[in-house]
Amino acid sequence: MTIDSKLVIWKGPLTRLGRWAVGLDALFVFLILINFIFISSMSTNSWWQQNLLPFYGIFMLLCGLAAAMCGLIAVIRQHESSWLVWLTILPGAFIVVFLLGEFLVPH
Repeated sequence: MTIDSKLVIWKGPLTRLGRWAVGLDALFVFLILINFIFISSMSTNSWWQQNLLPFYGIFMLLCGLAAAMCGLIAVIRQHESSWLVWLTILPGAFIVVFLLGEFLVPH
């Protein structure tokens, strides 16, 4: 391993799939922040919360899963070594654990 290959980890993503993973992960983080700041503080009596929020939540989870899948494929197949791409895999792992817990453990 040369000095140049060690410095690549601190740069941004070099592959197209890595950039997609980072972009989808940024969208996922933005949607989570919107959810925590605005949506969770509203009252539960409005009609749009019952009709639109399930789709918002599913879209948010799909963005996180798509970012993780793109990041994982970029790391494995295209040998992406950017720390941002590696970071996209972490929320995807949490989403998978969350979904497994929702389906396997009864409430």
